[in-house]
Amino acid sequence: MTTLDINGKPLQVDVDPSTPLLWALRDSLGMTGTKFGCGIASCGACTVHVNGQPTRSCVTPVSAAQGVRITTIEGVAGDKVGRAVLDAWIKHDVAQCGYCQNGQVMSATGLLRNKKHPTDADIDQAMAGNVCRCGTYQRIRAAIKDAARALA
Repeated sequence: MTTLDINGKPLQVDVDPSTPLLWALRDSLGMTGTKFGCGIASCGACTVHVNGQPTRSCVTPVSAAQGVRITTIEGVAGDKVGRAVLDAWIKHDVAQCGYCQNGQVMSATGLLRNKKHPTDADIDQAMAGNVCRCGTYQRIRAAIKDAARALA
């Protein structure tokens, strides 16, 4: 049994320590907001925060997730930055199919925690590892800028 700090709560999972965090979240804990996209950390659908930093859960073993704070999409609204990003996502109607949006929100929240007034280049860099097959990149950028203004 492994205890993980997820969204501020200690939760136990009974998985092999080499199991990717993604599968512990989805299969063991029923937290299905974090999505499987590629399994090689290149699409961003599985993004969670580990100690406040966007992290690809599909390649992060449970053994590396012990003793750290993990925030998933289910818990991101628990602070003002995450709430501002979610509100901007809704305002700008960002999601089309929605599959990638959880990872997009997690990456955008991580960006705005570290940069209060991101430039276009900052946004491009922070969001580069997130693929949106529907092409909502312009709405994503507008939502990030709006969330930054709301937080200012």
